[in-house]
Amino acid sequence: MLLLLGGGVVANNILPKNKGNGTGFLMVNWGWGLAVFAGVLVSYKSGGHLNPAVTLGIASSGAKEFVPGIPVGFASIATYIGAQFLGAFIGAVLCWLAYKKQFDTEAPAALKLGVFSTGPEVRNYVWNVVTEAIGTFVLVFVVLAVGKFTGQNPTPVANLGWLGALGVALLIVGIGASLGGPTGYAINPARDLGPRIAHAVLPIPGKGASDWAYSWVPVVGPILGGVLAGLLSNVLLP
Repeated sequence: MLLLLGGGVVANNILPKNKGNGTGFLMVNWGWGLAVFAGVLVSYKSGGHLNPAVTLGIASSGAKEFVPGIPVGFASIATYIGAQFLGAFIGAVLCWLAYKKQFDTEAPAALKLGVFSTGPEVRNYVWNVVTEAIGTFVLVFVVLAVGKFTGQNPTPVANLGWLGALGVALLIVGIGASLGGPTGYAINPARDLGPRIAHAVLPIPGKGASDWAYSWVPVVGPILGGVLAGLLSNVLLP
């Protein structure tokens, strides 16, 4: 759900022969925020886990459970992360199916890749990692703050229901509007790598390369930011 709707708002904005073509980056921010809202709601049973950086951040914060009945441990972390990458891949494929005729039209390869994965405006791997780490730190730190504020469970959806999902959605919009410009704000390893793999394997005319040289940045940066947020939450969020 996250990648179908999130990739969809990007496709609507940048691919030719679209009614929403050229609606701008702020529309993309709102589209991604609402995509997160929908994704968190339908994954409520897991606590709304859509992002390996959030999962690892919660684990590094010392939490005992992700949600009641699901203890933090190697098996649960591996299950969450595996499902996140699989879901991201499937969502990207569904987005491609929804926009199949637009992908079939002649368009720059970079635009077609941009529906699936992020890329920097200024390519500097060190600073791109820093940007992604900062954005993800904000995401995970605020998510953990909500958990601390509302109770012992670190996952907002478990504490606040759909209001928690709405809060996370607005947070995504805010991060995109404030910090998304340099790299497109992946802030989620699964969100970027899963669809990038889909781009590599799907039969998209004129798609070009999948930019594997950059692919590690939206994985490493978010993990660093998420784990750091989890570690510092015990100091800065008593």
